[in-house]
Amino acid sequence: MEFEYWWLLALPLFFGLGWLAARIDIKHLLTESRSLPRSYFRGLNFLLNEQPDKAIESFIEVVRVEPETLELHFALGSLFRRRGETDRAIRMHKNLLDRPDLAADQRLNALFELGQDYLKAGLLDRAEEMLSRLKDSPLRREALGFMLEIYQKEKDWAKAIVTALELEKDTGESRQREVANYYCELAALDSTHSRESDARANLERALAANRKCVRANILIGELHAAAGEHQEAIEAWKRIEEQQPEYLGLVAGRLLDSFRALGRLDEGVALLRGYLGPYPSLDLLDVVFQSTIEQRGPEEAYRLVKEELRRNPTLLGLDKLLEAQILVVPPERRNDLDLVRNLVHSHTRRVARYRCERCGFKARQFHWYCPACGGWETYPPKRTEEFDLTP
Repeated sequence: MEFEYWWLLALPLFFGLGWLAARIDIKHLLTESRSLPRSYFRGLNFLLNEQPDKAIESFIEVVRVEPETLELHFALGSLFRRRGETDRAIRMHKNLLDRPDLAADQRLNALFELGQDYLKAGLLDRAEEMLSRLKDSPLRREALGFMLEIYQKEKDWAKAIVTALELEKDTGESRQREVANYYCELAALDSTHSRESDARANLERALAANRKCVRANILIGELHAAAGEHQEAIEAWKRIEEQQPEYLGLVAGRLLDSFRALGRLDEGVALLRGYLGPYPSLDLLDVVFQSTIEQRGPEEAYRLVKEELRRNPTLLGLDKLLEAQILVVPPERRNDLDLVRNLVHSHTRRVARYRCERCGFKARQFHWYCPACGGWETYPPKRTEEFDLTP
């Protein structure tokens, strides 16, 4: 193959063109950097030295000198909101909206940020006003998500239902669990104001939205029991076994009260003892334990708890065993057992809590809605100790 000597002449030319292009880029970069105020570089330096407060002040100075720095406006506003300085964030984003030269997409972003500012500040009506203007924009989904949060905080369950269904349609993600709980909230409100027929209608809508909504059947049973319809209440609560049987412990006491009202206490205790085998629960055990003492005496209650403790060893179960044992031992041994039980009981009070599966927030009372992370039905109906032992 014959070597082409003209390539030797082309190589210096290519090298020269590359060098020239690099010089042009460097010159352009230097020109841009010189056009930035010195405060910008001071702010960067403060950030690198982990001095965020001084960095913010420097960037604010940049914004005053160079009002065209839109991205810096947005960044500062978001930073103020995250730091809890919502008044400064609101001012920053309102100043952007007041600019006549703001492009359409930037105006939408400013509205979105301002809506979040108002939400963080607790100004829910203003937040709703800003976010509702985005329902026909590319930010529709995000706006609907924040609007749903607003309606939950305002307890405006009717609007929450409509918004959740819109989100479900837009995203394709099921919102039926939330919708069912919104109907349950409406039913609870109706029940408080003695609107039983409206409450029952909303509970039927909850079950239509989510057939596994245990909360709906719990409330249906409560409505029947309040009206003296104890057999209907029992049937409603028994349906929980077909939905999510682990929730039976939450209604065990009410279930037994309805059996007692009908004069069928033995049948109720037998039913709960039958549940205890396949669906072990400390709440269920506690109700069965107390009813067994009432019906058959402490000896039978002691045997019941001892058998359950062998199957599901927990400190809360041990606490019940010691309580039963104190009732059956001779008086001279009760002081020693009382001492042991008090030590165990003081520890079990710390673990006898419910824990959110999503965020880990613990509470002594069972919640359908987590007060920490805002999740619906994120609390398993088990105490912390049971939760830790669950495979």
